[in-house]
Parts: sequence; C-alpha cells; structure tokens
Amino acid sequence: MQFPEKARASLQVASFNVNGIRARMPVLLEWLQRTQPDILALQETKVPDTEFPAGPLEEAGYGCAFCGEKGFNGVAVLSKGPIEILQEGFQDAGPADRGRLLMVSTMGLTVLNTYVPQGTAPDSERFLYKIQWFRRLSSLMGRSLNPEEPALWLGDFNVAPEPVDVYDPQGLEGEVGFHPRERAALEELRAWGWVDVFRLHVKEGGHYTFWDYRLRGALSRGLGWRVDHIWATKFLAARSLRAWIDLGPRRAERPSDHTPILAEFSRTAQGK
Repeated sequence: MQFPEKARASLQVASFNVNGIRARMPVLLEWLQRTQPDILALQETKVPDTEFPAGPLEEAGYGCAFCGEKGFNGVAVLSKGPIEILQEGFQDAGPADRGRLLMVSTMGLTVLNTYVPQGTAPDSERFLYKIQWFRRLSSLMGRSLNPEEPALWLGDFNVAPEPVDVYDPQGLEGEVGFHPRERAALEELRAWGWVDVFRLHVKEGGHYTFWDYRLRGALSRGLGWRVDHIWATKFLAARSLRAWIDLGPRRAERPSDHTPILAEFSRTAQGK
C-alpha cells in the first residue's frame, strides 16, 4: 500500500449513510474534525453533482469524488489523498444506477462504495431487482477487482448478514434486510474473497449501524441492524487492527438513521 509521507502509522477508513448530506453537514463536519478518518464512504447524499457540498469538505482536508441524484441515492468517497475515479455506476446492459456505486483509487487502495437497493418487500419487483443487483455486482468484481490485491468494499449493503447483526433474529427472519435470499446473495459475494472486517474483530451481538426512525426509542432500546459494512480483501484484512461503530453521530441533533462504522489498518504486514 502507498501512503503519503506524512500519514499516521495506520490508515482509518469509515462508511456513513448520511441520509441527506445537506441536512447532515453540521453532524458530518463535527465528526470529521473529531475523528479524522483517512477515507470515508458516504451513501444517500441525495444531491445532484452540481449541489454536492465539496467546498466545506475540502476545507476540512478532504478530496471528494461523488455521483448523485436529486432527492435520493447518491454516493461519495472522501479522502485525505488524491482520488482517481475508476467507475461510476454499472457499465453493463442493465440500469446504470450511477447514484448507487462508485469505485475509486486512493491512498494505494481500490475502494468500492455501494448503496445497495433496499428491496421494499420480499414479494416485490424491487426485491427481485435487489437480488439481481448483487449478481451484477458479482460480475463487476470479477472483471475489475483482484482478491489478491488491497481493496475495500464499503457502504450500506442493506443486508444484515448474520443473526447477531439484528436485534430480533427470530422475529425479523424473512423481512427485507434479513431475508434468506439476500443473505445468500451477499454470502456468494463474500466467497469471492472478502472479509467482514468488523466481525473479524468483534464477535458479540448488540452492535448496530441503523435504527429505524419509525420505532420510537429504537436507539436507546437497542432495536438496531448492522447493515453498513467495511469488507476487505484477505490481503488487506490481514493488516486490520480493529473495527468499531461510533454512536456519536446517531445521538447528535438532527441525526441520520445510520451511524458510522470504522476500521483501522496497519501500513505494513502484521509482525513487520
């Protein structure tokens, strides 16, 4: 991995579904100042490119790559190093979904940021589209990524992979976000060569990144889901030092319904 000369000894990366970047700028800027991640993937920015607030983020020390739409979707990558955009959206026969996928090269890593479709209901066309979306993503990974090289897949996957990732696995079984077909589709992608970095370091339950606005007191009652993820190729996962979830932004005034998930990686192979 290549790092700027003045980089700290480790690399911190994060993913945060801001659910509207304009509404969340005070929370985001305060969090960036306090946490200083090297790379941050954002989802649901909900602004067209002409309205993305790059200025304040650049003043905070971050280069920005983004692709968005008015009022919904939208993904961005912020980095303390130069960013090269590799791909925006899909480039196959299906819908481009430009506001849901952004792949960049920065700080010696390939970074794939996705906002996976939510799926609405298991018997809906949108759910079938979500399953197909994962298949298209699998094809993209096979063409554009190498599991033997340092790469990150971050974002809101809109799937909780394991029972430990939801507050009520029995009651939520079969619901969108915790449906067997979604989990199987995500597991197929994991088998390509990804490691769930959070679960590599944190085994116990009770750690979530999303709490539904519609459930009163969801955060304080622990009614959460872990649907936001940081996955790494095995090459990079071997250098991971820790992973954690920061509840601060979810407790802030006018918060997103999500909160950031973070991971830290060594600059060199473990033991060297």
